[in-house]
Amino acid sequence: MLTITQALHDQIVAHAREDHPDEACGVVAGPVGEGRPERFIPMLNAARSPTFYEFDSGDLLKLYREMDDRDEEPVVIYHSHTATEAYPSRTDISYANEPGAHYVLVSTADADGLGDFQFRSYRIVDGEVTEEEVKVVEAY
Repeated sequence: MLTITQALHDQIVAHAREDHPDEACGVVAGPVGEGRPERFIPMLNAARSPTFYEFDSGDLLKLYREMDDRDEEPVVIYHSHTATEAYPSRTDISYANEPGAHYVLVSTADADGLGDFQFRSYRIVDGEVTEEEVKVVEAY
């Protein structure tokens, strides 16, 4: 289960809406080994595409060095889908290389008739996708 604060949830959704019609992407870092998302880090979609996201390699290297310096790890890796439901694509699955991370997808398309976004979380390990419950809390 992913437990995330309302503030972080709202920041991820806002980023997805701001970057629409392109896919948004980013990371929420947290203390190593605690599995608690704390620091919101929106990233630039280097692909600038409505159907694909790509972290800029230089920005990603800088981010990982910064997380190392702060004793953090990527707890949430998020991106948006602009025209489909919030479910990992084959490409998303092939690029998922952080087995300990929660992969959050936000759909900015009204794919289910329930409103203008979906917020869903998955574990992706060795190509296996498992959806998990998301618990939104006011604070930890």
